[in-house]
Amino acid sequence: MHLRVNSVEIKTTEQIQRMRDVCRLAADTLCRVAEIVSPGITTNDIDRFVVAETQRLGARPAPLNYKGFPKATCTSVNEVICHGIPGPRVLKSGDIINVDITHLYKGYHGDTSATFYVGQPSASAMKVTEVSRRCLALGIAEVRPGARLGDIGAAIQQFAEGHGCSVVRDFVGHGIGTRFHAEPKVSHVGMRGRGIRLKPGMTFTIEPMINLGTHELTILDDDWTAVTLDGSLSAQFEHTILVTADGHEVLTARDRPLAHSELYPDYFEHAQVSPP
Repeated sequence: MHLRVNSVEIKTTEQIQRMRDVCRLAADTLCRVAEIVSPGITTNDIDRFVVAETQRLGARPAPLNYKGFPKATCTSVNEVICHGIPGPRVLKSGDIINVDITHLYKGYHGDTSATFYVGQPSASAMKVTEVSRRCLALGIAEVRPGARLGDIGAAIQQFAEGHGCSVVRDFVGHGIGTRFHAEPKVSHVGMRGRGIRLKPGMTFTIEPMINLGTHELTILDDDWTAVTLDGSLSAQFEHTILVTADGHEVLTARDRPLAHSELYPDYFEHAQVSPP
């Protein structure tokens, strides 16, 4: 029997090691995907590459056929917030694309994503992407034993809105392990001091979806693709996190920089802060 706190599984040392293993594989695949992102390729090309890389590692792509999802990865371009279905769309210079990868390996899931620049980005694309990247880092920094889930959402919301962006409410981070999606639900907006207390052994994703315009969205007729209601750009970054005895561990941490993503480390030193 698994130990649970507030319906959230507390993982054993052995389970944590299995999570480390699968998350390392997912992070490696994302790094390899980054190398092929360029104008002229299709989102289907990315999906086929993910399938091949996942299988090469001895894992399988968890999204494939999950609740009917038809592809191995989610590819969300420009105004697509999440759950974009790979297809014939050709990437062009100026696009941004989030690639969301989840591996299933020896019974455990590892989930990670990043937004990539295709060619030369616009100022708007840089803004939403870099705000989203920083929001993930700030959310992760809140994770420690005794903190509350609301602390994560509060940090993300304050930063995003302080830079004139909005935070998607309809989709959240989630517990992860032998199940792809489990408790707790990790909102990316919130109030400090609210929500369950974090305990060592909990594993969950943080994956803020940040829009340039309104946080409102609509779902396309394919019943999967979520797009911004006003057509504004959206960006997302995601890691799988472990609560440790003295803080946290980023299980999907990468061992090398992401090509076509980590291009502007000094962005906020020069950015103008827009009014919320």
